[in-house]
Parts: sequence; structure tokens; C-alpha cells
Amino acid sequence: MTDLDRETVRSPASRWGRGRRRLLLGAGMLVFPALTAVAVSGNVSGAAAVAGYAVVAVFCLCYALTALALERGRRHWIKPLLVVMTALFVAALPFAHGDAFFLATVVVSSVAVLWREQAARVVTVATAAAFLLPWAVRPWHTGPGGFQALALLFTSLTCGAFAEIAATNQELVAARAEVARLASEAERDRIARDLHDLLGHSLTAITVKSRLAQRLAGKDKDLAVAEMAGVETLSRQALSDVRAAVTGYREVTLAGELARARELLRAAGVVADLPTAADAVGPEHRELFGWVLREGITNAVRHARAGRCSVVLTATSVEIRDDGTGGTDRTGGTDRTDRTGAGTAGEVRGAAGPGAGTADGKGLTGLRERVAAAGGTVEAGPLAPRGWRLLVTVPPAGTRRGAVGPATRGGPAASDSPHERTT
Repeated sequence: MTDLDRETVRSPASRWGRGRRRLLLGAGMLVFPALTAVAVSGNVSGAAAVAGYAVVAVFCLCYALTALALERGRRHWIKPLLVVMTALFVAALPFAHGDAFFLATVVVSSVAVLWREQAARVVTVATAAAFLLPWAVRPWHTGPGGFQALALLFTSLTCGAFAEIAATNQELVAARAEVARLASEAERDRIARDLHDLLGHSLTAITVKSRLAQRLAGKDKDLAVAEMAGVETLSRQALSDVRAAVTGYREVTLAGELARARELLRAAGVVADLPTAADAVGPEHRELFGWVLREGITNAVRHARAGRCSVVLTATSVEIRDDGTGGTDRTGGTDRTDRTGAGTAGEVRGAAGPGAGTADGKGLTGLRERVAAAGGTVEAGPLAPRGWRLLVTVPPAGTRRGAVGPATRGGPAASDSPHERTT
């Protein structure tokens, strides 16, 4: 396969630019047949000169057909045309003598462009022939063909270098396009992940507080109005968060998520056992732990029907536990199953609606991606006899773990129920 077979489809503008460069290079190569024609007139005359001119003219015609074949993609024409051009070079030797090697320069340069892997051998043999043949053929009365050999060598090397640079440029352009594509995909994934995490939390909180305000409307209007004011604040914050996520400037803080979690759990009627400060966590992990806290608390409120939810923070881990029911399985990335039910408490805690438990797992998937990027691990699974635990562990500051294999951890999460670890 020639290097031309590996060319990729380019835009019209780049094809035009590449075509102009080829045209200039190809037109410049016609200088060598002209030099051969001049040599014919100096070595022979009469009918022999006419025959020599005819050979050079047919050579130029074949060269033009070769250029046309390259332009039209008729690559199966190229090898036969080069064979004919080589035969015409040999036919020109009796008329142009050593200067016929200017025709060989065109043939060898074409080989250097089209078949770079064979170029070195062909150039070496042709250069040696151009240097020695005029000296070996005594009737020509010339010495070694130094000028012809140098012209063939440097022209072929220049054409080969041009082809190499052109191929490298094409690879660079293709690599740049691939990088742009991957960056676009990564940005789409980031926006999808952030929107899921942001809206999942905000809409759950809005639903819970709206249901609570509805229940309080007939008992305490002031409290109901306060809850609806909180709904308005959450709505505005959700809109701001979505805009920030789309523009890439979304910032999540652990202290802010602790405050949000405390308010959401209070509205849902869940006893909150949360840290009062985030000082135990280093600055490099606070944003990640904020995302973990957002996902874990949102999941507990939407699906758990829990009476208590606790959060434990250390320098390298965050653990979220609740005592809710359900949560039969999270393997395969599915969120906790629907655990809503009848009853007054269930109206608030299960306010996300009957379909809330059929989530597609994007929350845990996005969380795994964030934790994996930090070199950490995720453990999620049911507790015995009831409840759920989400544990995220990251390496200490200044270190990054590579592949993390399975390990055995103690504690209630290592119960008979299945749980998973994702690195």
C-alpha cells in the first residue's frame, strides 16, 4: 500500500491547498525533461535529434498522466506509467547520454514520494548509476556524472522530505480533530453529570418542601409560607446552578452541602446527625466530598423513608448512613429501589413520587467517575438488619492510588447483602 492509500478525506479548502503545493512541485519537475531535451540537441542531430525529442515529449506526457492519476485517485495507473517512464529514460540514453539521468530524477523522485519505505534503496542505486554510467560508457567521452548524480540525490531527498512533512501534517490535523472530539464528549459528559447531580438534589428538596407546605397550610400558615419561600429560594438556586454547570463554573463546597443537607433532612422529617464543620477534610477533597454528600443525602430522602441519617467525615473518607427500608440492590449502577409508602411520614419522605425509585443510576455513575478521577473508591450497599451505607475513601493528600483491587472491610456494610466497590 502506498502512502497515498492512507490519506484521509480532507475539507475542500485543505484539498485545494494541498493541490496547489502538488501543482507547484510537479511543475518544477518539468525542468529536468527540459535539460534532457537541451542535451539531445547537443549530442545528436537530424533524425536522431527528432527521435530524442519525441522520447522526451512522450516522457512528459506520461508524467502529466501520472499527476492526473494522482489527482483523480486512479492509483492503479501509477505503477504502469512509472514503468513506461523508466523505459523512456533508458531509450533516451543514446540521445542525451549522461544527461538522460535528469529523466531518471523525475522517476526516482516520484518513487520517493509514493513509496517512502523503498525510497532509500532506489535513490542509492539510481545515484550510483548516474555517477558511474557516463564514465563506464567510453563512446560518450565523458567522465563521472557528478552533477547528474547530485541533482538526482538532492531532488529525490527533497521530494521525499516534502511527502514526509505533508503526511506528518495530516496526522497532526487528524490528532487535533480527535482531541477536539474527545474534549467535546468530555464536556457533554460533565454537563450531563452536573445537571443530574444538581437537579436531582434541588428538585427533590423542592418537592419535599412543597409537600410539607401543603400539609402545614391548614395548621400553620406562617410556617407554610416560610416553606414556600424556601421553595422559591431553591428554585432560583437551581436555575443559577444549571447556568453555572453549563458554563463550567459550578463550585460545590462541603460546608454549603452540609447546610443544605441539614435543611433537606429537616424538611423531610429525618433526624440529622451531621458534622458541624468540615475542618477535618483537607481543601483538596472538600469539593469531591460535597458531591458525595449531595448524592447520598438526596438518595436517602428520595428513596429511604428513613428516620435517621448520619454523616461521618474524616480527612480521607465520607460515610453516609440511614436506617431506611428497601434498597435491595445497587449493583450494576441502579439506585436504591422505591421505598415510598402510605402514611403521613411517607408523604413527605417519599414526596419524590412513585417513580422516584426507578432512577437510571446516573447519580452513582457520575459519583464513581468523580471519585475515580481522584484515585478513590466507592462502597455502596445495604446494612444489616436495615438501612444503607455509602462510603467514599480517597488517598491521603499528596498521593494518588493506581489500580485498587478488592479488599475486605469490616463493619456492618460487609453483611450478607451484596454491595459493590468501584474504583
